[in-house]
Amino acid sequence: MSGSPPVIRLRGAGRRFGSHEALRDLDLTVRPGERVAVLGTSGAGKSTLLALLNGSLEPTTGIVEVFGENLARLTSSRRRPLQRRIGSVSQDLALIEQVRVLHNVNAGRLGRWSTTRALASLIWPHSLGVVRDALDSVDLGWALHERTERLSGGERQRVAIARLLVQAPDLVVADEPVANLDPVRAAGILGLLAASPTVRTLVVSLHQPALAREHCTRVVGLRQGRIVLDHAAADVDDAALDALYALA
Repeated sequence: MSGSPPVIRLRGAGRRFGSHEALRDLDLTVRPGERVAVLGTSGAGKSTLLALLNGSLEPTTGIVEVFGENLARLTSSRRRPLQRRIGSVSQDLALIEQVRVLHNVNAGRLGRWSTTRALASLIWPHSLGVVRDALDSVDLGWALHERTERLSGGERQRVAIARLLVQAPDLVVADEPVANLDPVRAAGILGLLAASPTVRTLVVSLHQPALAREHCTRVVGLRQGRIVLDHAAADVDDAALDALYALA
């Protein structure tokens, strides 16, 4: 899809937090259908980059465009429909712990529902078949009616993935979505995200280079807030990874 308009385009993008320059001079283009893994040491800027992509942070320098729109220039009314096209998994998961799992998964569909339908679903849950299928795909079918707070950290992480699957967004931005999972489960969940037809374009931060090379089509490496690696996943060798993770 090299001729398709880009889903994401960064031009000289950077982000500061006070005097700390978390990201600087980023140029990056992601096209429809790509599965992009973002790698780098802790503190390299991975989470900040993904926050720029889903619109939860704005750049302090440069331009971030998603679906051809400069996010920093959009009014809130114009930003909302665009952000409905973006599915996010953050490190805090953004789940409501006190409700049943099915309601957290159904939250992925709220952008398409009226306020009346959303409120009614808290009493008479809608789309239970869709929710059950999504939970089955992450091996949590048994948890449909469980209270979310009773689940383990890894199970809650899988609830967040199921919520993403029912949202069926045009772009998925996932910040370490398999960090709390055992290796076998992590490989299965990342494989599910990468292969799912409902995930049109994927950008995912990872701490596991082996998963990136196996399940993603492209690897972007961050080091001290800069992109120092951007290759097809099949072309990323051990020497490139050693250089990316070498102590400064």
